[in-house]
Amino acid sequence: MHVLMVAAENDALPGAKVGGVADVVRDAPKALAKHGVSVDVVIPDYGFEPLNRHYIGEVTVAFNAQSHVMTLFKVDQTKNNITQIVISHPMFSDSGSVYCNDAPGRPFATDATKFALFNAAVCEALLQGLLKRPSTLHLHDWHSACVAVLLKFEPRYSALHDIHLAYTVHNLALQGIRPFKHDESSLEAWFPSLSYNGQHLCDPRYANCFNPMRSAINLADKIHLVSPTYSQEVLKPSNYNDGFFGGEGLEQDLQNAANQGKVVGILNGCEYPALEVANAVMDELYNEAEKSLFAWMSNSEQLESVHYIAHQRLKQFKATPNNGPIVTSVGRLTEQKVLLLCQPLNGELAIDAVCNSINEQGGRLIILGSGDKALEALFTKAMARNENLLFLKGYAQRVGDLMYQLGDLFLMPSSFEPCGISQMLAMRAGQPCLVHSVGGLKDTVKHNQNGFSFNGATLREQTHTLLSCLTETLAFYKQHPKKWQQIKSNAKAVRFSWSQVASDYISTLYR
Repeated sequence: MHVLMVAAENDALPGAKVGGVADVVRDAPKALAKHGVSVDVVIPDYGFEPLNRHYIGEVTVAFNAQSHVMTLFKVDQTKNNITQIVISHPMFSDSGSVYCNDAPGRPFATDATKFALFNAAVCEALLQGLLKRPSTLHLHDWHSACVAVLLKFEPRYSALHDIHLAYTVHNLALQGIRPFKHDESSLEAWFPSLSYNGQHLCDPRYANCFNPMRSAINLADKIHLVSPTYSQEVLKPSNYNDGFFGGEGLEQDLQNAANQGKVVGILNGCEYPALEVANAVMDELYNEAEKSLFAWMSNSEQLESVHYIAHQRLKQFKATPNNGPIVTSVGRLTEQKVLLLCQPLNGELAIDAVCNSINEQGGRLIILGSGDKALEALFTKAMARNENLLFLKGYAQRVGDLMYQLGDLFLMPSSFEPCGISQMLAMRAGQPCLVHSVGGLKDTVKHNQNGFSFNGATLREQTHTLLSCLTETLAFYKQHPKKWQQIKSNAKAVRFSWSQVASDYISTLYR
């Protein structure tokens, strides 16, 4: 069996990681290779760092009324049945980042054009034999969806029609929607001669718009959601007033696919390296955090208030011994991750109530992450109000690793979570998690067994149950140290193996 994976991210290559999809595209091929599957992985060449490239060939595609020449390179990391491939073009590397932020009113415009061109190159390379014809073409998220559109509707690629298409939805909230026409970033601008069935491709809410995510869901042979629970949640419509995030407008298409036996829910895996772990101490975490703060400060001539307050808080933490629980949180600052912490609660925000609850046990809350500017500002102000909160705006691998190792409780109150990796990393390090029982969090964290969870039928109820669960959990931590140690041991012992994921891919997704 030979699989070709097409994605926007791949953490096997330097600089090509933004989110969790990069971890999957890095790790899944290694597990598949151990099952005897050969895997090629292709992403755009973002040009971040010099790669040891080996020339494969060039393809020319008609795109946006112009001929574009793109070059395929094999990266010198080929091993264990896995070949890493990049496709080079100025449009992929000139921006200096994997994703671009467009002006308000034109969401995804730059990225949608970039990835549509990349997808066209993949199809042409398959046709010309520069990419080996796979038994399964595995597409990841909306960024690769135009591959399915071109293979199904472009007569030039009719010889590739019968390739088995597997499509993984990593995050249904991001769909890459663009107009069908009348815009330089639109389906008909990219591929003016394409004859397509608009009923398969249009957005269900905006009939004049092309929805890449919906297109791939309707055109693929198998649709993969990255946890069993999430694969059921997406069959129901979202209800934001009640705090439920489901099919995001695509629930009818997913229901139709499920009725045809095309929807598969397979939990992502986690790697469990044999680590020689030295016993880390809090001073090490504080010192690494300070190094990271200085590095972030140096990136701008103007000192950001968030870094100044964090440094003052860090000095306070270092100078004052702490005997209470250390609660940690690592992740992108997005509405998905922290909506519940931003809800009003008894005249304050939930984040303040969380800090108060932790403070009652003499504990501290450390948050590492960046993202939405408004949320960054909200957490900066919360840090200024709460002396036991340290908010580190940025990401540093070593700081995150130490937080997983040294934290007593990992907080992950996501409003929805297709799979989640942070909770797996915390559990791997022996840190129990307190999570909202949705999606992959429900499939990985079992209440009072290897962690703690809460739920609620509305946003208000979820906010209240989050706080009550946290208060009860911190009391349990203090009053039942032996039972707490057992929960820590249970968390550390759980295995979400990539080997099992690969086996499930082969038996259900690739057939």
